[in-house]
Amino acid sequence: MTLPAKQKRELESKLQAYVGKPIGPPQVGRDPVNVPMIRQWCDAMGDGHPAYTDPVAAERSVHRGLVAPPTMLQAWILPGFEMSVETEAPRDEQQALHKLLSDHGYTSVVATNCEQGYARYLRPGDELSAETVVESISEEKATALGIGYFIDTLTTFRDQNGDEVGWMKFRVLKFIPQQPAQTASSADAAPAKPQRIRPLLGHDNAWWWEIVNQGQLPIQKCNGCGALLHPPRPMCGHCQSTDLSHVIASGKGEVYSFVVMHHPQFPGYEYPLVAALVELEEGTRLVSNLVGCAPEDVHIGLPVRVCVERVDDELMLPVFRPAS
Repeated sequence: MTLPAKQKRELESKLQAYVGKPIGPPQVGRDPVNVPMIRQWCDAMGDGHPAYTDPVAAERSVHRGLVAPPTMLQAWILPGFEMSVETEAPRDEQQALHKLLSDHGYTSVVATNCEQGYARYLRPGDELSAETVVESISEEKATALGIGYFIDTLTTFRDQNGDEVGWMKFRVLKFIPQQPAQTASSADAAPAKPQRIRPLLGHDNAWWWEIVNQGQLPIQKCNGCGALLHPPRPMCGHCQSTDLSHVIASGKGEVYSFVVMHHPQFPGYEYPLVAALVELEEGTRLVSNLVGCAPEDVHIGLPVRVCVERVDDELMLPVFRPAS
């Protein structure tokens, strides 16, 4: 289903007026690049590179001091999430663009891909700002999700001297969701219970989900250096070997970090939702839900055990329960 031709032309004329426009004034990082945030990022990501966290080793390296992981680029300018603010009025040009599409029936959105480039390493004390421009809007496309428009934005990151330190291209699809065909019997049936967001399966991770569907929790293993890897990937990040296999986890672990989510609430999930970063006894970490435990009883270090449970008619998911 799409818009009438005249209405579509009018919409696309309005869309193209956004191309090349900044979405608003530059975003300014609330804090300079700093060591505590770098350390917490590395802890969460399991990145032990000494140039990021060890001042002595970093001073001896080619960097001649501590630097931030390049992939933290966007983290330095992200604003806080204002849970209490409720407004329908767009606060910048990007929100206005999305509202324009929503008003014409393109109510769903999904991020499709992101690219980043880095001009130099960031160091503690650097102060970042970022300006985002609507780079392009595609013509209407038909996708498996529905008919919609791809929106590309380009964010340029600059330091306190105004020099470019990196960039990020981000693409989303704003689309009209496909409606399943109704039969005479289904028209009177009760609406189906919303499902959780499905995992994206590809060559590098489909095998992992196949084993999960058998009731086990696999961990990818590098046959070159023996490192255990998660999430699954095509190459070992330690020795760059592509000779990979897997082991089956014991399922024992403990809560390394966690967050209790109340909002925003997505269909298919029960709230409050405890999302936990679990450190398995094998040494790898993964993010999953913690169930069978009141949110106020969750704490860092809580012993947990994996349970592969069926969350709907199609999806088996490894979740964690308190070991006791």
